[in-house]
Amino acid sequence: MADNILVVKNITKHYPGVRALDNVSLNIERGEIHALVGENGAGKSTLMNVLSGTLAYGDYEGSTEYDGKECRFKNVRDSEKVGIVYIHQELALIPELSIGENMFLGNERKGRFGIDWDETFSQAAAHLKQVGLKDSPSTLIKDIGTGKQQLVEIAKALSKNVKLLILDEPTSSLNEEEAKMLLDMLKDFKKQGMTSIISSHKLSEVAYVADRITIMRDGKFIETIDNQDRNIDEDRIIRGMVGREMTDRYPSREHNISSEIGLEVKDWSVYHPVYTEKRVVNHVSFNVHKGEIIGFSGLQGAGRTELAMSIFGKSYGTAITGTLEVAGKEIHLKNERDAIEAGVAYLTEDRKGNGLILIDTVARNTTLARLEKVCRHGVINVDKENRVAEEYREKLRTKTPTVQQNVGNLSGGNQQKVLLAKWMFADSDVLIMDEPTRGIDVGAKYEIYGIMNDLVEQGKSVIMISSEMPELLGMCDRIYVMNEGELVAEMNACDATQEKIMGAILRSGKKASKDESKGA
Repeated sequence: MADNILVVKNITKHYPGVRALDNVSLNIERGEIHALVGENGAGKSTLMNVLSGTLAYGDYEGSTEYDGKECRFKNVRDSEKVGIVYIHQELALIPELSIGENMFLGNERKGRFGIDWDETFSQAAAHLKQVGLKDSPSTLIKDIGTGKQQLVEIAKALSKNVKLLILDEPTSSLNEEEAKMLLDMLKDFKKQGMTSIISSHKLSEVAYVADRITIMRDGKFIETIDNQDRNIDEDRIIRGMVGREMTDRYPSREHNISSEIGLEVKDWSVYHPVYTEKRVVNHVSFNVHKGEIIGFSGLQGAGRTELAMSIFGKSYGTAITGTLEVAGKEIHLKNERDAIEAGVAYLTEDRKGNGLILIDTVARNTTLARLEKVCRHGVINVDKENRVAEEYREKLRTKTPTVQQNVGNLSGGNQQKVLLAKWMFADSDVLIMDEPTRGIDVGAKYEIYGIMNDLVEQGKSVIMISSEMPELLGMCDRIYVMNEGELVAEMNACDATQEKIMGAILRSGKKASKDESKGA
């Protein structure tokens, strides 16, 4: 008989116009790594909110049992007391505080006269060692990368004597090397007796790490698949997630690329906004034709996002030099508004922080970049705004009960569609799309790929930044490779492979090391 650490019975949760969970029951075995998979809106995050006390007992129907006892958590602190720790997709760290301060925030090490800082930093150092981080506990969070911040969150969980670790999309912001290191860490924790629940849209990672995989769809439990031998077929998971076969993950299109260049960037350099002596983009030149999708590949910190944001009205960086040409005409962009009016859009990788106003409606977010198009004499025509939003809701098949729904209540994939609608309504000729499918499921990805194809068939130019190499190979006409702020390779997608892309990155890294040695 299975030794279950957690048993979920008949959980149902309603939101306005939506049944997020519909009579869900499952069990989690002690010491296993259990994956939750499903399309955006399948109910995974809501279920994890129930298990972690983020949703208080009484705010949902049904029951949960942990270690044989019924859970009646009023808040997260109650669940953490018994060893359940939830790490959200959006990391809950304060950038201006140190690693040690973040790790024990709300769980302070107390001394006779307040916080015992020696104890705080010594314990932090011990937990950092457990997750393989060599940084000092006094290092500020803002001074370490996203991959290390994810490890700090795990170290923070260890400081709370975690027995059941729940992780929501833990690798969505990590490169392949960082992601594998995190997954291998979960395997090590399993050997030590820890139980983990992981939600992820990266099915290759799920197949690699999970002992069992539970599929959810439309708020319902579909099935749990055994994966002890680690040979699960990804198509088998997809079929359960979307309720149908997906024979091709990337929609086909006619590659009718114009000879006209949509955007040309020449000799572009950018310096860090805080560490102004640090050059983050180094004399980069590239172009994208009308009707073409180009991709940018590179490891975390390669400078791709910094390049994109600096092009978009100098929204990142200092001492920016170089020239921009749109449709053959040189342009000078002082700010984001200039970029929008010049026909350049930037679809940010951080949709919740920078792309959307979560406490505002689908309608308002849709028109936000070009409000003047729904205004008369400076006053918003609400009826027109609603008609526009409804048109894009139908066009992009955005799942929302009404365009008056707040964007924060939508699933990640549908939030991404609203962000796309915002820039489509702006009628931009050049769309820079930074990680456009991050944190969304295979079905929603396919729909967004289709939208990208529609845009280039209309003669638009699309620049796609992605950390998923198969995505770049499946969608792009050409691929540029960046490393340490420089363009190190350009290749036609039909000739490119993951091995060639990684080879270009590694060769450029070795060359840079040799150059530094010569300089020394």
